[in-house]
Amino acid sequence: MKFTKAGMAAAGLALATLFGSAPAMAIPGDNVVLRAMDKITARVSTINVPVGGTVTFGSLKITAKACDKHPPEETPESSAFLDVVEEKPGEAAQPRFQGWMFASSPALSALEHPVYDLWVLDCTSDEVPAAAQPAETQPAEASPAPTNSNSTESGTSE
Repeated sequence: MKFTKAGMAAAGLALATLFGSAPAMAIPGDNVVLRAMDKITARVSTINVPVGGTVTFGSLKITAKACDKHPPEETPESSAFLDVVEEKPGEAAQPRFQGWMFASSPALSALEHPVYDLWVLDCTSDEVPAAAQPAETQPAEASPAPTNSNSTESGTSE
């Protein structure tokens, strides 16, 4: 018997519906936030990699293929599918890592490299949350000028 992704997802949804709780879908992110460390210089950097884009850290070329984040009502977790290739001058490119990295378990699937460490911190979105969007501007009502109870009508203190 062969299982497909679609068949397994449908079975999971059917079981969740049967037991009264629907699974929360992961929220795809537009950017992967990574922490990178050069073990030789002890330089630690925070790197933002757009999904589908590539950035360079030292001799590493880091490409983010996907980024998912659990919804707020679930246990916090961010995961990213990364493709890491090392390119040294005069040498052929060497693939160093390809797969999912998880923010909550960086050692579960880690980059094995003698000079660099790399781990996922978060997935972010380019969308502005509704609470952060500016509301429609309405004319402010006239408010009385503030008064200072310690001053007289001439504006001097007693």
